[in-house]
Amino acid sequence: MARKAQLAETRNIGIMAHIDAGKTTSTERILFYTGVTYKIGSVDEGTATMDWMEQERERGITITSAATTASWKRNAKDFLINIIDTPGHVDFTVEVERSLRVLDGAVAIFDAVAGVQPQSETVWRQADKYRVPRIAFVNKMDRSGADFHHAVQTMRQRLGAHTVPIQFPIGKEDSFIGIIDFIEEKAIIWLEETQGAKYEVFEVDQLWDAEFLKGRPDIVVALKASAIDKAFYKEHRNKCVEYIAEHDDAILDKYLNEHALAPEELRASIRRSTIALKLVPVLAGSAFKHKGIQPLLDAVVDYLPSPLDVPPVEGTGPNDDVVLRRASDEQPFAALAFKIMSDPFVGVVTFIRVYSGVLSAGSYVYNSTKQKRERIGRLLRMHANKREEIDAIHAGDIAAVVGLKFTTTGDTLCDEEKPVVLENIDFPAPVISVAIEPKTKADQEKLGQAMQKLAQEDPTFRVHTDPDTGQTLISGMGELHLEIIVDRMMREFGVQATVGRPQVAYRETIRRRAGAEGKYIKQTGGRGQYGHCKIEVLPLPSSGHENMKEMSTDDLDLLAKQVAGSGGKWRFDKEHRMLFIDKTVGGSIPKEFIAPIDAGIREAMENGILAGYEMVDIAVLLVDGSYHDVDSSEMAFKIAGSMAFKEACGKAHPVLLEPIMKVEVVTPEEYMPQVFGDLNSRRCQIQGTESRSGANVIRVEVPLAEMFGYATDVRSRTQGRASFTMHFSHYAEAPASVAEEVVSKATGRVIR
Repeated sequence: MARKAQLAETRNIGIMAHIDAGKTTSTERILFYTGVTYKIGSVDEGTATMDWMEQERERGITITSAATTASWKRNAKDFLINIIDTPGHVDFTVEVERSLRVLDGAVAIFDAVAGVQPQSETVWRQADKYRVPRIAFVNKMDRSGADFHHAVQTMRQRLGAHTVPIQFPIGKEDSFIGIIDFIEEKAIIWLEETQGAKYEVFEVDQLWDAEFLKGRPDIVVALKASAIDKAFYKEHRNKCVEYIAEHDDAILDKYLNEHALAPEELRASIRRSTIALKLVPVLAGSAFKHKGIQPLLDAVVDYLPSPLDVPPVEGTGPNDDVVLRRASDEQPFAALAFKIMSDPFVGVVTFIRVYSGVLSAGSYVYNSTKQKRERIGRLLRMHANKREEIDAIHAGDIAAVVGLKFTTTGDTLCDEEKPVVLENIDFPAPVISVAIEPKTKADQEKLGQAMQKLAQEDPTFRVHTDPDTGQTLISGMGELHLEIIVDRMMREFGVQATVGRPQVAYRETIRRRAGAEGKYIKQTGGRGQYGHCKIEVLPLPSSGHENMKEMSTDDLDLLAKQVAGSGGKWRFDKEHRMLFIDKTVGGSIPKEFIAPIDAGIREAMENGILAGYEMVDIAVLLVDGSYHDVDSSEMAFKIAGSMAFKEACGKAHPVLLEPIMKVEVVTPEEYMPQVFGDLNSRRCQIQGTESRSGANVIRVEVPLAEMFGYATDVRSRTQGRASFTMHFSHYAEAPASVAEEVVSKATGRVIR
């Protein structure tokens, strides 16, 4: 099957933003104007194409990222745009994480009234992590209190973004009718009666032409509302061109020598700077009022990269060598599975991004992560939950595969003759748990199947059994996340279950250096068991490093030297942030027994020594040990490692860590004292306050344990007029009184 679009005319983009900034509404308009849908879907009416789950339509929020494909004509060329609409709620941040991992560019949407909001910062940092070029769209220019300048300013202040407004809104709030394009020097006015499908385009100079304005009272009102005159336009246009030239040496000389820059030169320059992450072009509009979408699509095509513009993807070959795969149909096949979905009609659907080569339906591929051969049943191009069957998928494309048995999120699919393992996706650890019990014996079996399928779909959803109580605990990213999981169990899998109160996922760590010896000797007649090791444990010096998972091999090498001096082999466990360093000399422990000691320590970290919570941020030095020629075994050394670790941690001043949440409360001025009083009673740390379009914004950090039921409390204290957003920030040491209470509840003993 021939390519639908050439690589240079392909765009893989994500729509990302804070909850309720208008991502899904913008995507719905894109689908309408590109001809994918004939009717505009509405989030409020529950008819949005991209929000296809029942829970999404009922709640008016996006829960799962949905993929679709659209086509857009620009400069007589047809461009293929693969779009992923991501959720804005912090509980579903995994959907943004895995989407950004496989996308080439992103559109960040901001509310014109609120500007940068907490989840906007989170998704922006995720895009920084994967070095995704992006453009910004200031949405909701029709809302009361809309302020384009303020929105752009917050992007610079809070995100450190090098924003360049390439448009300016004509009018604001009720009078918002169109935009001025600084690059083309044109004005664009949308015609309300055509649902934004048609618009007028004319030279910007006509906006100052008294004769023209006589017959256009709408433009007169809009220009007055946004305080635009000829001098304002010239100043802002010059600033825009100057900023573009400053970031691109290719046009800087021409600009400094006072040569006029043509629109084509400016567009090419913005494209180079955007792809190099030097600039973020900013556009304006109102998706709900059908304004600004067509120029946004033009900007996606003009400024965001094609698969050819991004660096080749890096992977690891069979001999741990670095392998590069360029975006080309001629290269060996390599793809990353980034999402699993259970479809009631076709079974398990796996979304893949193809980096190189071609994949045909009915062929075989190699899962290099699991080292298994897989057969491709069918290939589908997805439009939210609707499917279009295709014969083949080419380099640079995104599609769905039916028929994979072993593949999970983050696995690499490749050519069996040319294996490669692409970098996996890191997922955040859950911060909240609830106990769940089936109501009947029949539900018991269904519950197990449902949890297995849901855990396969969602890597931040975990299931485990409490060893002390025997209860089944499900863990996730927040109360809403677990509420949706339980709702899906009941609706999709018909499971009736009782759910307990939410529990906080505490962690444990140590604060001092300590050593211990682990000796496991068992003689039962015949061959015995002998394992012996000496270790030292100490707090990891950079445990405050927010992005420790992103530390490079060189950074970790320096950290190992800082902890243990030169020499010794190290291994870093990302999940527990544990650095294991082998400092043994002279073969005191044979090489084959080092890995079992490490495994025993990692197993011991799963259940901490204070209250049984997972341990994190620890460096372990293996300094000495001994072995027996006949009796030593891997199991004996694993047990010895576990024993030594538990004993050492007991001496190393273990402490309890609690999850701290970043909370932003927006409240009318008159309720400030009540909101502050309530937050102070929840052990909050105030980060700052500001006034924003008639309301006050309070930013605080609060322990998650204190935030249960806050939604009801804040509404009752403010007569329902305040709102808040909350997302995970970091783990911090719990105060002694809190730690005592948690430990005594978990173990029945009191700590001092």
